[in-house]
Amino acid sequence: MASPNLHPMINVAVKAARAAGSIINRAALDLEAVRISQKQVNDFVTDVDQAAEAAIIETLLTAYPGHGIWAEESGREHGAKDSEFVWIIDPLDGTTNFIHGYPVYCVSIALAVKGKVEQAVIYDPSRNDLFTATKGRGAYLNDRRLRVSKRLRLQECLISTGFPFRPGDDFPRYLRMMADLMPRCAGLRRPGAAALDLAYVAAGYTDGFFESGLQPWDVAAGSLMVTEAGGLVGNFTGEPEFLEHSECMAGNPKVYGQLVGILGKYSKFASAGEKAALRQSSLAAATAGAPGVPDAGDAKDAPPAATDAPF
Repeated sequence: MASPNLHPMINVAVKAARAAGSIINRAALDLEAVRISQKQVNDFVTDVDQAAEAAIIETLLTAYPGHGIWAEESGREHGAKDSEFVWIIDPLDGTTNFIHGYPVYCVSIALAVKGKVEQAVIYDPSRNDLFTATKGRGAYLNDRRLRVSKRLRLQECLISTGFPFRPGDDFPRYLRMMADLMPRCAGLRRPGAAALDLAYVAAGYTDGFFESGLQPWDVAAGSLMVTEAGGLVGNFTGEPEFLEHSECMAGNPKVYGQLVGILGKYSKFASAGEKAALRQSSLAAATAGAPGVPDAGDAKDAPPAATDAPF
């Protein structure tokens, strides 16, 4: 049921997310009947993704026919083409999990106004968890206000990520990133749904998150969840304009700063000097026959990232 305390646009987005969630939950009862096709190697789409997206778009455009749509499966085919209001939709984030019956997936809906994300809904249909956020009004899980974790030391933190899975992804680079980070933290997790990963950072379930190869619909809603819960979001070097950078990092302010210090050199936006030093370190590690892992220790905090993320 829509809450009277929520922004009217959030109430519509919640209605859309729940409609999509009902489609997903029904399909989950008989996964053998789900039709699966492959967009590229290891990148799947199902008739459930498409039906859920259609339900979301119909609900949003019925309420706001003048708004634009930017959706994972149909792109910008629907809605107004020149509106300042654009809904960014991932109807089923975690499709690979879904088709295997692994219950970590969600619906992600965000509204960008003049390029800034102002409304966000992430709905986990398998748990009936509803995450909502409105710019300036905070982030919530069901009726509970969310705050990022208070952990200060990276060695006590649980960090989530996503592994590369497409042809052309730089697997050795990701292995070096994990080799750099894993000895410094309490644990590394790969749930498989970036939007839900970001919602979990906002909820304080995990202390940080990083992943490359992401699209705006993967992170738009989750980024607002994190910032409204008191966290920071940016690319690996800490720049807040990350939505179309294909890399995302988030965490509570202290952890975020430490992650920038460790992972910033792996960013495609790193300075030439940082990239050269990384190449030299990688060459030395390869010569030694083991991944190079610098001495442990907290990195200096990065400058705070802005809460707005233009795209």
